[in-house]
Amino acid sequence: MKFFAKGGFKALALACATAGLFMAAPARAAGELEVVIDLGKKTIPVRVGADTKEMDALANLAFSAHKAFRRVSGGPAHEIAFAAAGENRCRVTVAKDGRTLLDETAAGASPRNALLSAADRAVRALTGRPGFFASRLAFVGERTGSPEVYVSDLFLGEMLQITNDRAQCLTPRWSPDGRKIIFTSYLKTGFPNIYVLDLAAGRRTTFAAYKGANTGARYNHAGDRVAMILTARGGADVYVCPAAGGPPTQLTRSPNAVEASPCWSPDDSRLLFASDEGGGLQLYLMSASGGARTRLNTAVSGYCAEPDWSSADPNKIAFTIRRGKGFQIAVHDLASKTTQKTLTDAPLDAVNPSWLPDGRHLVHTRRAANTRSLWIWDSETGASTRISSEKLGYSVGEASVWAPAP
Repeated sequence: MKFFAKGGFKALALACATAGLFMAAPARAAGELEVVIDLGKKTIPVRVGADTKEMDALANLAFSAHKAFRRVSGGPAHEIAFAAAGENRCRVTVAKDGRTLLDETAAGASPRNALLSAADRAVRALTGRPGFFASRLAFVGERTGSPEVYVSDLFLGEMLQITNDRAQCLTPRWSPDGRKIIFTSYLKTGFPNIYVLDLAAGRRTTFAAYKGANTGARYNHAGDRVAMILTARGGADVYVCPAAGGPPTQLTRSPNAVEASPCWSPDDSRLLFASDEGGGLQLYLMSASGGARTRLNTAVSGYCAEPDWSSADPNKIAFTIRRGKGFQIAVHDLASKTTQKTLTDAPLDAVNPSWLPDGRHLVHTRRAANTRSLWIWDSETGASTRISSEKLGYSVGEASVWAPAP
């Protein structure tokens, strides 16, 4: 493996482990378990319907995934109705006790997308918070037998395979405008390089192919810079470079440590990343221009990785922790300096958190020994919903979320 610079193989192994390619610890048990919680008066009772069977099924699927709502068949409830209103347009009405609370029409890229956008308007009208149904996913799927990058809507509809590398692909991430995907692939060389795929043009460009491992790339929220992990100069360090390309700037210098999974603060002023410089993998904060780092004192596990910082709620950071012999997801609140220790007691590993635009729910991967699936988790109630159907027939995971502007 002399192709890797000093520290490169260790960095690659860490990147693969946190991405779920190597099972750093065995999953606790096979099988799926959805957490069921009696939400009672904490939820908004709704009856959801649409004017076609397909739209009705999608609308009910969406509201069943949002744990601020409880679908009911009788009794007092908000009536949410959807109807086609022209090409790629959907009308949504919300009524309660004979009084109309909302009557709007949403446009979309397709009839399906229009309905999900209309449903988001109903969510905002009833909760005061952004909806997340019209979000899009970029994820790794194994439909062809090789881990390739796919994009889809939140419920894996209108799915499109965007790579055909027949090589390992890792951590696809959206550009802020939703037009590009940046990801790592082992294409051609058999070693990890970073690529950008322009979805509209269908054009791929090489973003980083330096000697060693090139992983963990992520756009900032302004879309003008990219943070990533390179091993070209010895250790696995955090680098930042212009999104348009250009020489990368090295921000960390840790010859005896490995950095991984950088992400940006909502205002792009800071970077959060994992590092094992203190022994076990932990989370650290530093200025986006470099300088001293500060450990994020989560106090929940000797292994903390894969952070995702909520744009909707700048105080919330989700990340993967080791819990017993498996992995779960924790949420740290910067304001209270407290950490919610575990996502769920489901007997599967839970990894790769990605916040949805309401700052309450997140998408994550659950994995057993030979399967992976995508789920939505509500950080306020602990309730979960599987969004990748068992009928799909192949593993999916490592999802990141893009949401259109409200």
